[in-house]
Amino acid sequence: MIQLKDLCKEIESAARETAAFILKESEGFDITRTERKGFNDFVSYVDKGSEKMLVEKLSRLIPEAGFNTEEGTIKKTGVKYTWVIDPLDGTTNFLHGLHPHAISIGLMEYDEVIAGVVYEVSGNEVFTAWKNGGAWLNGLPIHVSKAPGLSDSLVATGFPYSDFSGLSRYMDLLSYMCKNTHGIRRLGSAAIDLAYVACGRFEAFYEYGLHPWDIAAGIILVREAGGRVSDFSGTEKKLSGEEIVAANNYVFSEVQEIVCRFMKN
Repeated sequence: MIQLKDLCKEIESAARETAAFILKESEGFDITRTERKGFNDFVSYVDKGSEKMLVEKLSRLIPEAGFNTEEGTIKKTGVKYTWVIDPLDGTTNFLHGLHPHAISIGLMEYDEVIAGVVYEVSGNEVFTAWKNGGAWLNGLPIHVSKAPGLSDSLVATGFPYSDFSGLSRYMDLLSYMCKNTHGIRRLGSAAIDLAYVACGRFEAFYEYGLHPWDIAAGIILVREAGGRVSDFSGTEKKLSGEEIVAANNYVFSEVQEIVCRFMKN
């Protein structure tokens, strides 16, 4: 039986070593050494190098586990366990010398995320959670905020960068949020947005057009910190990232209902 607390320490170690590589390569990084995967979808040798490092290290921890990774540097299907990895969430930020950018590592047991680590590279902050073990920031327990309503909330989101099918509705929703919250923030890393909900810096986060590797670790961080995560319709299982809402327990229902009203109707 896997001891999740001990496993998370090993995941943290892998993330720290990989973060050191990212920091080193960020010095004098040449943006021309960037490939385009799709419209506004970029990848650098740093993304790929980081992913290979993580795959090598994590493969030793659970040899039978499969991998679902953003850059696809490994093709391996696991029966029970799957690592879900974004080696550099916030690539566009990294390319332009901006912060934050992060390493995101989630471990799934069948369809459930049971462990997660988000490492914010520049700030040297490691967010960790495991099933029934709580959520932690640099070894100290964290919890979602206690803000009681949307009008008391600072909300994070992400702007669409390739899927503009819901842009008109999204802008209407953004207008509503601007007028009815403490403000809106767009950091450029969904993994960090979710980690910040978990530690109470944001009350809520919503976005569409993401992928499993963007959100896997963040999901368990928010839930173990006392918050809730669902898609726009309120479904809390088998989240793919196509739609996501995360918030503390006080504002979750209000935020989810508003997002659903604007984005699904």
